Amino acid sequence: MIRAVVFDVGECLVDETREYGTWADWLGVPRHTFAAMFGAVIAQGRDYREVFQEFRPGFDLYEQRDARVAAGRPEHFDESDLYSDVRPALEQLRGEGLWLGIAGNQTVRAGGILRRLFADDVDLIGTSDDWGASKPDLLFFERVADVVPFENDQILYVGDRVDNDLRPAVAAGMHTALVHRGPWATIQWNTAEARELPTFRIESLLELPEAIAQFNGPGR
Repeated sequence: MIRAVVFDVGECLVDETREYGTWADWLGVPRHTFAAMFGAVIAQGRDYREVFQEFRPGFDLYEQRDARVAAGRPEHFDESDLYSDVRPALEQLRGEGLWLGIAGNQTVRAGGILRRLFADDVDLIGTSDDWGASKPDLLFFERVADVVPFENDQILYVGDRVDNDLRPAVAAGMHTALVHRGPWATIQWNTAEARELPTFRIESLLELPEAIAQFNGPGR
């Protein structure tokens, strides 16, 4: 039985189109060129951070994040960047008595933004910077399991990536849902793993309440 739902952040709750566009601007390359390289890199199964190396060898993402802050151009997202199904899905899941969490590979700054956006909507917000562990490291999902008050096989982790989200969550004994949006899910959607690994394959977060209810069965 699924009692808790934990959501990834980027391309699950937050549309990162604007943020990646600001990185293209920071690098001084056209946004469509950056997007094309981004797609090529992740289609090859490489770490997305290699995109920056293609345009500026030696690029240090952490140093450049600090540089953007110093220049008054920090990473940022807000209500306008949330996918339209996020708020109603959270409300419905909460109304059905499910424990809700948000946990993803995010910076301390992003964690602060998430807490401002979702403080009243979820039971937990955790980030890789908070926990000192990043997906796909299994340690990240052990951190999730430590803070969720249910057994691992009662947790559903929702994400947009087979490699970073589904594989390690399944290895940790959790159920998973793959949401079909963003560059990773678009590229991975028709792979064998994307078809076979998740408990649910969804086009919208609004499909989750019914899917979970059917999975749990009547009277459970």
